[in-house]
Amino acid sequence: MFAAFRTAARVQGARRAFATAAPEAGAAHDFIKAREAVAEHAKHSAELWRKITYYVAFPSIIIGLLNAKSLAEEHEHHLEHIKEENGGELPERIVYVTLYVLPSCESHFNKREKAFPWGDQTPFFNPHVNIAAE
Repeated sequence: MFAAFRTAARVQGARRAFATAAPEAGAAHDFIKAREAVAEHAKHSAELWRKITYYVAFPSIIIGLLNAKSLAEEHEHHLEHIKEENGGELPERIVYVTLYVLPSCESHFNKREKAFPWGDQTPFFNPHVNIAAE
């Protein structure tokens, strides 16, 4: 008996009322052109940064490495010169005590409250360059 009303309600609800007018064909074309422009810009930006990486960053890293190597060689030569002047040994280093250290402690350099699990030295300790901890 009420089947006719239920069908009518479904049909009426299925009808769609548009709140805005249909987009024009030119608007879709403008949107596509804008997306293509963004893609083109991204391609040029990626190419620019690739060139900066290959022609600026990598050569800068190589120049920095060569500079560090030359400075290290100069330092080694200087240490060898000091060893020759002192009979094959480096002179004993002087650890300076600052004026603001408490009288009970002679030096605050290389002070260890407890040993590291691998020993008494830090992970980057170099016995040829660093002063050993007391």
